[in-house]
Amino acid sequence: MAPPRNVVKIAVQMRDAIPQLIRLDQAKPLAAVLKEVCDAWSLVHSERYALQFADGHRKYITENNRTEIKNGSILCLSTAPDLEAERLLGGLQCGSRERRRETLQHLVLLAPDMTFAQEVISRDGLQRLGTIIEDGDDLGELLALALRAFLELMEHGMVSWETLSIPFVRKVVCYVNMNLMDASVQPLALRLLESVTLSSPALGQLVKSEVPLDRLLVHLQVMNQQLQTKAMALLTALLQGASSTERKHMLDYLWQRNLRQFIYKNIIHSAAPLGDEMAHHLYVLQALMLGLLEPRMRTPLDPYSQEQREQLQALRQAAFDPEGESLGTGLSADRRRSLCAREFRKLGFSVSNPSLAPHPCLNPGLLCSRGLESLLSYLSLFPQNSNPAQDLERVPPGLLALDNMLYFSRHAPSAYSRFVLENSSREDKHECPFARSSIQLTVLLCELLHIGEPCSETAQDFSPMFFSQDQSFHELFCVSIQLLNKTWKEMRATQEDFDKVMQVVREQLARTLALKPSSLELFRTKVNALPYGEVLRLRQTERLHQEGTLAPPILELREKLKPELMGLIRQQRLLRLCEGTLFRKISSRRRQDKLWFCCLSPNHKVLQYGDVEEGSSPPTPESLPEQPFFLQSLWLISRHC
Repeated sequence: MAPPRNVVKIAVQMRDAIPQLIRLDQAKPLAAVLKEVCDAWSLVHSERYALQFADGHRKYITENNRTEIKNGSILCLSTAPDLEAERLLGGLQCGSRERRRETLQHLVLLAPDMTFAQEVISRDGLQRLGTIIEDGDDLGELLALALRAFLELMEHGMVSWETLSIPFVRKVVCYVNMNLMDASVQPLALRLLESVTLSSPALGQLVKSEVPLDRLLVHLQVMNQQLQTKAMALLTALLQGASSTERKHMLDYLWQRNLRQFIYKNIIHSAAPLGDEMAHHLYVLQALMLGLLEPRMRTPLDPYSQEQREQLQALRQAAFDPEGESLGTGLSADRRRSLCAREFRKLGFSVSNPSLAPHPCLNPGLLCSRGLESLLSYLSLFPQNSNPAQDLERVPPGLLALDNMLYFSRHAPSAYSRFVLENSSREDKHECPFARSSIQLTVLLCELLHIGEPCSETAQDFSPMFFSQDQSFHELFCVSIQLLNKTWKEMRATQEDFDKVMQVVREQLARTLALKPSSLELFRTKVNALPYGEVLRLRQTERLHQEGTLAPPILELREKLKPELMGLIRQQRLLRLCEGTLFRKISSRRRQDKLWFCCLSPNHKVLQYGDVEEGSSPPTPESLPEQPFFLQSLWLISRHC
């Protein structure tokens, strides 16, 4: 007979005693269960004992977590958590180094348990551990154990990191900055400072001022994976706590010190496998790097900015005036405006939008004479109600799209000119608009790379190629815009198909990024090996999988029915060939004013064909001459039919 649902069969063990096999009634109070267990071993004062899981972190059993006990669980009888906490904290005051070491080891073992941690913290256990850490009498194993126990207790969240004293934090900083320090101490000190930085802005500023970036670089270059991981954790914490301007300065400095190259060669491509924690910190670092692009992404183009107007003109000149010749030299103003508007239109800008709305900067009192003159000169290049700058006023992508276009034109001038001139020579409806494509592609890349979004606390999906070279985002754009043009041609797209093309490009980029290529060249190879036809094939395969069409029973049934279905198909095709069809004759002058009829003979051995007058009914097979049988001809006719 099966026991009731609230009764589980377990074993309870105790040192130097024979284990008990009991049926634990979950409805019975835990104190009563303890009393029965103690009575079986003739132990008095059952309130001084508690039950723990015998494996794992030796978690204490309480009324709140007793449902975790399952059939077959092994428990052990031990000292109650309050008494154990009192005993261990007393052991920390002992003068014997060996006794203190054993006490700290036991404290580290029990500290992850919430019940025990509450008892230790309520007895000022954190302060006692903090004293050991601040005194620094032993810079080896004892200090490492004290730091570990302190961290385990703090991570329960019962005490705020902001309550730590400045002298304590500075002492931990000293351990990080020391050159000759035990290898087990510095990772723990870095971990503690990371938690402080993430939890307390004030103490985070102290850590930032006391721990030089060069010191973290030294820890990252030590071939100790645990130390590298904790140094990277503190580095990303400091970057997250910095303002946008400070973060940019910090990353610029780190890049000047070749951190990117070191991460790529010695961490990502290390012989040792990359741990989950390091993968998360690299994801955070990548997100912070790409996050530097957010201000440009959120800033619309200002048509009254001379610098931005010059950048727009540089785009046009790179495509149509490669020798730097001035626009329309010797032409009238109207002709010059028309030519400029036509070239921007060829670049894919919309130059037929409403005229510019009044802008607060368009005020002679706010503009210097030179700036006003420059603005009027710029506006004079366009017909009324036409201005390409308006295409870039949308955010996102804002100025980031302009940055991408300029980077492409300057760092891949041949590809840029080929893109623009190739599309300029196509029919208007088949042109792939460079500017519109670049703007939309920049939005797409920002979405795929989650630029401007907060970092996930658990994600690990960084891409190694962003650490393989500088300006990785702009380089990725250069590859992607050429992919877009290639896909446009493969789809034989028109202007009406623009959104469809972008959907295909999104899929091509997303699938390739998911492969996490190790370099931009590998990304280029893989994404170009995913043409439009392959995307369609993958879509169909995935759809069939979702619909269950590729399930083994369906595939087996398909194989059984295949011979019969192929026979029916062959029979239908032969019948259609025997019925015959009319074709138009093409003369040497490409005229199609005559007809001829062709069919397969009833015995399926020869083709029969002959001329037919316009409007007359098809002839019978008997009235047509028999011609030699050519398999190629039959195949062509079957394709037409």
